[in-house]
Amino acid sequence: MRPRIKICCIANPQEAADAISFGASAIGLVGEMPSGPGPITDEEIYTIARTVPPPIATFLLTSQQTAEGIVAHHHRTKTNTIQIVDELIGREYSVIRDALPHVKLVQVIHVTGEASVDEAAEIAEHVDAILLDSGNPSLSIKELGGTGRRHDWGLSRRIVETCGKPVFLAGGLNAENVREAIDTVQPFGLDLCSGVRTAGKLDLRKLEAFFNGVNR
Repeated sequence: MRPRIKICCIANPQEAADAISFGASAIGLVGEMPSGPGPITDEEIYTIARTVPPPIATFLLTSQQTAEGIVAHHHRTKTNTIQIVDELIGREYSVIRDALPHVKLVQVIHVTGEASVDEAAEIAEHVDAILLDSGNPSLSIKELGGTGRRHDWGLSRRIVETCGKPVFLAGGLNAENVREAIDTVQPFGLDLCSGVRTAGKLDLRKLEAFFNGVNR
Protein backbone atom coordinates (compact mmCIF):
# COMPACT_ATOMS: atom_id res chain seq x y z
CA MET A 1 0.00 0.00 0.00
CA ARG A 2 1.31 3.44 -0.91
CA PRO A 3 2.14 5.36 2.27
CA ARG A 4 0.43 8.61 3.14
CA ILE A 5 2.68 11.63 2.79
CA LYS A 6 2.82 14.49 5.30
CA ILE A 7 4.72 17.60 4.26
CA CYS A 8 5.81 19.50 7.35
CA CYS A 9 7.03 23.03 8.15
CA ILE A 10 4.34 24.57 5.94
CA ALA A 11 4.79 28.34 6.07
CA ASN A 12 1.83 29.81 4.17
CA PRO A 13 -1.34 28.87 2.25
CA GLN A 14 0.54 28.59 -1.06
CA GLU A 15 2.94 25.99 0.35
CA ALA A 16 -0.04 24.06 1.68
CA ALA A 17 -1.75 24.16 -1.72
CA ASP A 18 1.44 23.09 -3.50
CA ALA A 19 2.01 20.14 -1.16
CA ILE A 20 -1.58 18.99 -1.58
CA SER A 21 -1.43 19.37 -5.37
CA PHE A 22 1.48 16.91 -5.51
CA GLY A 23 -0.39 14.38 -3.41
CA ALA A 24 0.18 15.17 0.26
CA SER A 25 -2.43 13.63 2.57
CA ALA A 26 -1.42 15.87 5.47
CA ILE A 27 0.45 19.08 6.20
CA GLY A 28 2.43 19.95 9.31
CA LEU A 29 2.16 23.37 10.96
CA VAL A 30 4.93 24.00 13.48
CA GLY A 31 4.19 25.96 16.63
CA GLU A 32 6.74 27.44 19.00
CA MET A 33 9.75 25.13 19.45
CA PRO A 34 13.01 25.25 21.40
CA SER A 35 14.94 24.56 18.18
CA GLY A 36 14.52 23.38 14.60
CA PRO A 37 13.00 24.70 11.38
CA GLY A 38 9.59 25.96 10.46
CA PRO A 39 7.90 27.57 13.49
CA ILE A 40 5.14 30.03 12.66
CA THR A 41 2.70 31.96 14.80
CA ASP A 42 -0.54 30.48 16.07
CA GLU A 43 -2.40 33.05 13.97
CA GLU A 44 -0.60 31.83 10.84
CA ILE A 45 -1.37 28.21 11.71
CA TYR A 46 -5.06 29.06 12.13
CA THR A 47 -5.13 30.94 8.81
CA ILE A 48 -3.41 28.13 6.86
CA ALA A 49 -5.53 25.38 8.44
CA ARG A 50 -8.71 27.17 7.33
CA THR A 51 -7.59 26.99 3.68
CA VAL A 52 -7.05 23.21 3.67
CA PRO A 53 -9.94 21.15 2.27
CA PRO A 54 -11.13 17.87 3.75
CA PRO A 55 -10.03 15.11 3.88
CA ILE A 56 -6.48 16.54 4.17
CA ALA A 57 -5.15 16.36 7.73
CA THR A 58 -3.79 19.50 9.35
CA PHE A 59 -1.23 18.67 12.06
CA LEU A 60 -0.47 21.18 14.81
CA LEU A 61 3.06 20.44 16.06
CA THR A 62 3.03 21.48 19.70
CA SER A 63 5.87 21.43 22.21
CA GLN A 64 3.45 21.92 25.10
CA GLN A 65 3.85 19.13 27.65
CA THR A 66 0.66 19.46 29.69
CA ALA A 67 -2.84 18.48 28.63
CA GLU A 68 -4.10 21.96 29.50
CA GLY A 69 -1.37 23.62 27.46
CA ILE A 70 -2.03 21.40 24.46
CA VAL A 71 -5.79 22.00 24.58
CA ALA A 72 -5.22 25.75 24.80
CA HIS A 73 -2.79 25.61 21.87
CA HIS A 74 -5.38 23.78 19.80
CA HIS A 75 -8.08 26.34 20.62
CA ARG A 76 -5.83 29.02 19.12
CA THR A 77 -5.14 27.07 15.91
CA LYS A 78 -8.13 24.80 15.17
CA THR A 79 -6.32 22.02 13.31
CA ASN A 80 -7.90 18.58 12.98
CA THR A 81 -4.85 16.72 14.34
CA ILE A 82 -2.37 17.38 17.15
CA GLN A 83 1.21 16.14 16.94
CA ILE A 84 2.75 16.05 20.42
CA VAL A 85 6.49 16.34 19.88
CA ASP A 86 7.65 15.97 23.49
CA GLU A 87 6.69 13.81 26.45
CA LEU A 88 3.17 14.45 27.76
CA ILE A 89 3.49 14.97 31.50
CA GLY A 90 1.41 12.46 33.44
CA ARG A 91 0.32 10.74 30.21
CA GLU A 92 -2.92 12.74 30.43
CA TYR A 93 -4.14 11.82 26.95
CA SER A 94 -7.64 11.22 28.31
CA VAL A 95 -7.84 14.86 29.41
CA ILE A 96 -7.11 15.98 25.85
CA ARG A 97 -9.60 13.43 24.47
CA ASP A 98 -12.35 14.69 26.77
CA ALA A 99 -11.71 18.32 25.81
CA LEU A 100 -11.20 17.67 22.06
CA PRO A 101 -13.12 14.50 21.20
CA HIS A 102 -13.01 15.03 17.42
CA VAL A 103 -9.30 15.82 17.16
CA LYS A 104 -6.80 13.09 16.29
CA LEU A 105 -3.74 12.64 18.53
CA VAL A 106 -0.31 11.67 17.21
CA GLN A 107 2.59 11.16 19.59
CA VAL A 108 6.19 11.57 18.44
CA ILE A 109 8.67 8.95 19.60
CA HIS A 110 12.29 10.00 19.13
CA VAL A 111 14.01 6.74 18.21
CA THR A 112 17.19 6.73 20.27
CA GLY A 113 17.57 3.04 21.12
CA GLU A 114 15.89 -0.20 22.11
CA ALA A 115 13.78 1.49 24.78
CA SER A 116 11.93 3.36 22.04
CA VAL A 117 10.25 0.13 20.93
CA ASP A 118 8.66 -0.43 24.32
CA GLU A 119 7.82 3.26 24.70
CA ALA A 120 5.94 3.25 21.40
CA ALA A 121 3.94 0.14 22.34
CA GLU A 122 2.94 1.68 25.66
CA ILE A 123 1.91 5.08 24.30
CA ALA A 124 0.16 3.67 21.23
CA GLU A 125 -2.72 2.59 23.45
CA HIS A 126 -3.56 6.25 24.08
CA VAL A 127 -3.23 7.86 20.64
CA ASP A 128 -4.40 7.49 17.05
CA ALA A 129 -0.93 7.18 15.53
CA ILE A 130 2.77 7.19 16.33
CA LEU A 131 5.33 9.32 14.51
CA LEU A 132 8.97 8.21 14.64
CA ASP A 133 11.58 10.96 14.47
CA SER A 134 15.27 11.53 15.13
CA GLY A 135 15.32 14.26 17.76
CA ASN A 136 16.87 14.26 21.21
CA PRO A 137 14.67 15.69 23.98
CA SER A 138 17.39 15.14 26.59
CA LEU A 139 19.71 17.86 25.25
CA SER A 140 19.95 21.17 27.12
CA ILE A 141 18.28 22.77 24.09
CA LYS A 142 15.82 20.09 23.08
CA GLU A 143 15.73 18.68 19.55
CA LEU A 144 12.09 17.84 18.90
CA GLY A 145 12.15 17.32 15.13
CA GLY A 146 13.37 18.79 11.89
CA THR A 147 16.91 17.45 12.33
CA GLY A 148 17.22 16.00 8.84
CA ARG A 149 18.90 12.94 10.39
CA ARG A 150 18.08 9.27 9.93
CA HIS A 151 17.69 7.01 12.91
CA ASP A 152 17.86 3.21 13.08
CA TRP A 153 15.20 2.06 10.63
CA GLY A 154 15.50 -1.47 11.98
CA LEU A 155 14.05 -0.22 15.26
CA SER A 156 11.38 1.67 13.33
CA ARG A 157 10.35 -1.54 11.57
CA ARG A 158 10.00 -3.30 14.92
CA ILE A 159 7.77 -0.48 16.17
CA VAL A 160 5.60 -0.79 13.05
CA GLU A 161 5.27 -4.52 13.71
CA THR A 162 4.53 -4.28 17.43
CA CYS A 163 2.78 -1.05 18.39
CA GLY A 164 -0.61 -1.81 16.85
CA LYS A 165 -1.29 1.70 15.50
CA PRO A 166 -0.47 3.54 12.25
CA VAL A 167 3.14 4.72 12.21
CA PHE A 168 4.59 7.71 10.37
CA LEU A 169 8.32 7.71 9.64
CA ALA A 170 10.28 10.97 9.78
CA GLY A 171 13.94 11.92 9.90
CA GLY A 172 16.29 12.45 6.96
CA LEU A 173 13.90 11.37 4.21
CA ASN A 174 14.47 12.52 0.64
CA ALA A 175 13.91 11.42 -2.95
CA GLU A 176 17.07 9.28 -2.94
CA ASN A 177 16.27 7.16 0.12
CA VAL A 178 12.48 7.08 0.21
CA ARG A 179 12.13 3.70 -1.52
CA GLU A 180 14.62 2.18 0.92
CA ALA A 181 12.64 3.71 3.79
CA ILE A 182 9.36 2.27 2.53
CA ASP A 183 10.82 -1.18 1.85
CA THR A 184 12.68 -1.33 5.18
CA VAL A 185 10.12 0.14 7.59
CA GLN A 186 6.76 -0.44 5.84
CA PRO A 187 5.27 2.65 7.52
CA PHE A 188 1.69 3.87 7.26
CA GLY A 189 2.99 7.32 6.38
CA LEU A 190 6.09 9.38 5.63
CA ASP A 191 6.80 12.83 7.08
CA LEU A 192 9.41 15.27 5.87
CA CYS A 193 10.45 18.90 5.99
CA SER A 194 14.06 19.64 4.98
CA GLY A 195 14.11 16.95 2.28
CA VAL A 196 11.80 19.03 0.05
CA ARG A 197 13.17 22.48 0.87
CA THR A 198 15.90 24.77 -0.45
CA ALA A 199 17.01 27.69 1.73
CA GLY A 200 13.98 27.05 3.89
CA LYS A 201 11.46 27.35 1.06
CA LEU A 202 9.35 24.52 -0.33
CA ASP A 203 11.11 23.41 -3.52
CA LEU A 204 8.64 22.13 -6.09
CA ARG A 205 11.30 20.21 -7.99
CA LYS A 206 12.37 18.38 -4.85
CA LEU A 207 8.71 17.81 -4.01
CA GLU A 208 8.07 16.28 -7.43
CA ALA A 209 11.20 14.12 -7.17
CA PHE A 210 10.13 12.86 -3.76
CA PHE A 211 6.65 11.85 -4.93
CA ASN A 212 8.20 10.19 -7.97
CA GLY A 213 10.47 8.27 -5.61
CA VAL A 214 7.49 7.14 -3.55
CA ASN A 215 5.63 5.98 -6.64
CA ARG A 216 8.58 4.12 -8.23
